[in-house]
Amino acid sequence: MDRTARLRLISAVLLVVLLFWLFTTLQPDDRISYAEFREAVEAGEVEEATFTGQAVEGTFVDDEDGSFTTVVPPQVVLGDEGIEDFLVDNDVALDAEVEGDNFFTLLLFFGFPLLLFIFFFWYLNRQARGQMGGLSNVGKSKAKLHKPHEPTTRFADVAGYKEVKEEVQETVEFLREPDKFRGAGAEIPKGMLMVGPPGTGKTLLAKAVAGEAGVPFISVTGSDFMEMFVGVGASRVRDMFKTARENAPCIIFIDELDSIGRKRGAGLGGGHDEREQTLNQMLGEIDGFEGSEGVVIMGATNRPDVLDEALLRPGRFDRQVTIPLPTLIERVEILGVHTKGKPMDDDVDLEVVARGTPGMAGADLRNLINEAALIAVRKGSDTIRMRDIEAARERQTIGRERSSLRLDEEEKRAVAYHEGGHALAAFLSDEADPVYKVTCLPTGMALGVTEQLPMDERHIYLKSYLDARLKVMLGGRAAELVVLGQPTTGGQHDLVQATRLARAVVREYGMSDALGPVGYGDQQQVFLGEELARGSEYSERTAEIVDQEVGRMLQSSLDELVSTFTELRGGLDELADELVEKETLTGEQALEAIRRGASSDQFELLRGSAVPVTPNSDDDAGSGEEADASEHAGMA
Repeated sequence: MDRTARLRLISAVLLVVLLFWLFTTLQPDDRISYAEFREAVEAGEVEEATFTGQAVEGTFVDDEDGSFTTVVPPQVVLGDEGIEDFLVDNDVALDAEVEGDNFFTLLLFFGFPLLLFIFFFWYLNRQARGQMGGLSNVGKSKAKLHKPHEPTTRFADVAGYKEVKEEVQETVEFLREPDKFRGAGAEIPKGMLMVGPPGTGKTLLAKAVAGEAGVPFISVTGSDFMEMFVGVGASRVRDMFKTARENAPCIIFIDELDSIGRKRGAGLGGGHDEREQTLNQMLGEIDGFEGSEGVVIMGATNRPDVLDEALLRPGRFDRQVTIPLPTLIERVEILGVHTKGKPMDDDVDLEVVARGTPGMAGADLRNLINEAALIAVRKGSDTIRMRDIEAARERQTIGRERSSLRLDEEEKRAVAYHEGGHALAAFLSDEADPVYKVTCLPTGMALGVTEQLPMDERHIYLKSYLDARLKVMLGGRAAELVVLGQPTTGGQHDLVQATRLARAVVREYGMSDALGPVGYGDQQQVFLGEELARGSEYSERTAEIVDQEVGRMLQSSLDELVSTFTELRGGLDELADELVEKETLTGEQALEAIRRGASSDQFELLRGSAVPVTPNSDDDAGSGEEADASEHAGMA
């Protein structure tokens, strides 16, 4: 329980105690009934009585009995026909006081509601201050200031990225020994922009820089500058830089810089006034201090294409540090960090895991190990096994197997032929990635999946590889045409992916003879209405040529596959039969099934390969290695 909660609890207890005390003090313990009062008077036990309206306070003759209080009926109050004669006849001394409330009664009926009313409005004001920061603090920066000893992250905690660490190392040295740089007349870059996909560790690296330098670290996100009031963002920028100068040397880290650093006046209807004013103030503040002051600005974004050009010019964010997706060696190091301290089984090979996770960032690998640990617990294992990591990886890439969805025999065989077509198309080309797994079980959003695993990391792609990949995407449709004689709706996702790849080959990569070596880049617009101001990059005639060439490539690949599948119909049938029976096959099992159904003179057509089965494989056909983006859905 934090301090605020404890104070609230103590205040509530004190309030309850005070109310209980007030009520107990207003209820006297010596009150007697009117009948007992008359009996005591007749017995000569009452010495005096004081009337206050209908209330009577008196004392007994005997001091041991003390005092008493009572209430008399309205008709017997002092007066001509009242109780006065009765009391005088019994030697009771009479007195009277003005009728009125005592202090506690006034406090209860007037003071307490007033205090409750004041407390209610104080609480509402406190809640409003908590949500809006209070009107007095609305222009204050929301940046968090970490003292020099607080950022405990070091470069050793950031696995991989050797070149990136070397690039930011001089910033650390400048913050540690600024006089050495000043003596040589050198100036450190004012701003350093870290660019990379989500989850690659940009924020972690910024904390490591602050931890290595041993300087204060001011962290803020771009959305913290935005508020409902105009001008608040600019005020918060001024306050943040003021705090930075007071704590220099220090590091200012702005995460998600693109939320306030977007291009000004872009898109349909112009820009956002509050965001642009905030950006203008930030540009002015960066220009307003010298590098010798010891304030270094670090920004992070995964959308550098939307940033304003003025923000990236020399003298502001004049150095860009690219943090790409980790390579194979770096993924091994990252997995080593995330598995440290966890009970890993002896069969876990981090290099195999890293090779099966191309395209995964550090955050994805961390989530992979955590998901594997959850699966191990659910299965009652005390250690994280290789099969647990495989199951976690498949859940991340293709989704969880849907055991509740059952297909009838006709649908199941159609899915088996569709997935068998993908696998057979991969086996026909040595350029295609090896087949890892084929299944006709509903998984994720698909009714079947064929997975491929690249044996080596690729950084550039040959046209022959792209052609092979295009044919693998169309393999399911080709199998449907050969076996069923007509297409099904199951190839929708495959056609979308194939069309996208063919369009990139023609329009972006310049690999088509019809269009020539011309690349038009990505046509995706960053801002709404941007294409209206910029115009199209090519004419309508060129667009028509692109569409015709894309259609020609797809149809040519499909026709070639249909012809080859007709020749290898026996192998395709054998693969579909075994897939219907076993539901899930490894790549080697699928290749062996095709070879059993094909003739010996057709073996030379099967130039592709499958992922070799390792000793870590279990009953669900996993081999400890995962597919990349080359996953092909069955019946969507």
